[in-house]
Amino acid sequence: MVAMAQSAPSAERLRKVDGFLAEAWADLARHDERLRPLAVEVRFDRGVAHLSGEVAGPAELRLVRDLVGRLTGVFGVWCRVGVGGREPVVVDLGCGATKQWPGNLGLDIYPAPGVNAVADLSGSLPLADDSVDVFFAVHILEHLIDFLPLLDECHRVLRPGGVLHVMSPWWRHVNAVADPTHVRLLDVQTFKGICGQRPPGTPRWYPLHVGCDGASIFADLTPLAPDDPAPDPNHLARFFD
Repeated sequence: MVAMAQSAPSAERLRKVDGFLAEAWADLARHDERLRPLAVEVRFDRGVAHLSGEVAGPAELRLVRDLVGRLTGVFGVWCRVGVGGREPVVVDLGCGATKQWPGNLGLDIYPAPGVNAVADLSGSLPLADDSVDVFFAVHILEHLIDFLPLLDECHRVLRPGGVLHVMSPWWRHVNAVADPTHVRLLDVQTFKGICGQRPPGTPRWYPLHVGCDGASIFADLTPLAPDDPAPDPNHLARFFD
């Protein structure tokens, strides 16, 4: 028996969910004394939380990320927050003419108005170790036959505590197969393997948040150091079977 694909939520429902999330976050920020002094703005767009502003240290940013990500209806937590007076270095991978934020550094294999540097994303990235705070890989991984080398490069380039934001078509949605340039199908469970089932000695990731809205999958990953403990099974159970 062939399983029927689930439909994505309507634009109207997503708009109402965004309104619910905004109210829920405002209420939490009013009543949690840890959040009151923080200059972080949280905006919701189709279930994705967009964080901007500035915090004094990485622990404060992690706190906001974790609390926002616990709200029911949040599919991803995308972040552009300054830490300790330093603006984050944010890179859009395969951005073409459109970046997630105008000030991001854009990398793509083809020149375009939004591209700051031409780079083959299936090879080495022209970026130094520990030099980037945030990567966006929006509708990129599904175009790569083997995207693990790109993830390894992101792991190398991200600073400790940095985040890789992934968005790709969900394998059961028509968008995954309608584009003939898509060569990979992805699911939330794909990131279970990325975060826990790779060979010893390969870069490891911690899933900050993973979600699916019925059309796209989202994953917010932060690099683990070689001596960092594995993610807690209770945390992994939030996202993976």
